[in-house]
Amino acid sequence: MRFLDNTNIDFISKRKITYLVSGSLILLSLLSLAIRGLELGIDFIGGTEIAIKFEKPIDIAQVRNDLDAIGLGNIEVKTFGGETGLLIRTELQDMDPELFSRVTGSVTNAIKTAFPGIQFTEVGATVNSVTFQFDSTKTAAGVSTKMFELGFQTSRSENNTVVFSVGIADWIEESLRESMPDNPFVIQKEDQVGPKIGEELKQNSVIAVFLALLVILIYLGFRFKFAFALGAVLAVFHDVLITLGLFSMLYGLIPGLNLEISISIVAAFLTLVGYSINDTVIVFDRIRENLKLHKTANLKDNINGGINRTLSRTMVTSATTLFVVIVLLIFGGDVLRGFAFTLFFGILIGTYSSVFVASPFIYEYATRRKKTIQF
Repeated sequence: MRFLDNTNIDFISKRKITYLVSGSLILLSLLSLAIRGLELGIDFIGGTEIAIKFEKPIDIAQVRNDLDAIGLGNIEVKTFGGETGLLIRTELQDMDPELFSRVTGSVTNAIKTAFPGIQFTEVGATVNSVTFQFDSTKTAAGVSTKMFELGFQTSRSENNTVVFSVGIADWIEESLRESMPDNPFVIQKEDQVGPKIGEELKQNSVIAVFLALLVILIYLGFRFKFAFALGAVLAVFHDVLITLGLFSMLYGLIPGLNLEISISIVAAFLTLVGYSINDTVIVFDRIRENLKLHKTANLKDNINGGINRTLSRTMVTSATTLFVVIVLLIFGGDVLRGFAFTLFFGILIGTYSSVFVASPFIYEYATRRKKTIQF
């Protein structure tokens, strides 16, 4: 049994209603983007970002006060995936000399506390690490193992030395362990991006989306007609803009849903572009086939016929894909939830635009310009 088989819906006659719906959604999206803007992730603004999962619920105000006291300047702290999750962000990538001295002093004191009377010497340091030399390989191995168990990031090196990571993220983690010893946590993700790289990623992401739209316009212009290509690109632009508007409107309103714009979200938008175009091209193929077979029929009937012939396939494919995305949205975890959210609403809006934006545009283009579309 086929779903929605042999339908005869007059989609073109309802186009003005859908124009009103799309226009309202686009207006709301533009207003939200202008007023609230988009929350950019660490990939684009640069800095250090850590996502932490605690065993017990946390007092975010207390955590914020504890981190303000460690001397890292402006630190952004917010919940991440519920009352036990924490997202910490700072624009710093490297420590200044004064803070670095404090951190290395803390490491030195921790070693002396764990190994009373031990002899060691600081033999090297970089912007993100400090190296200590011990009197034997056995001692160095013992120190490395013990300090790792205490939460320090350590690694063995040559000549009886142990390297301690003392970057921004390591200092934040150590400070949290000291301030909340009865509430263990695990690091879910840890990212560090320089401001120059972040700016380059931002530019490259915008270029990638616009190049995708340009290539689609050229390809569909050759495969179909210019009106078809323009309609498809307009539909994709419609989908991306409304989905971006949803990111802006819903950011911070849904607990457990991180709607920051990151590299993975850009990948989701490019996936959305591909999905929407694929759906639109299938509808266009049926319309072109109708135009070839029914040359005496009017354009409105041929477009309606093409949409109705593909309606069953469009709905079944979208429903199947949505089922997988919903599973990812529910069980994919905090990191993948934004990606799944983009695909979920992108598929819904993309399916809608293939039927109610791209196809009616062909009819409007031909009737307003009084052109006959033939293949």
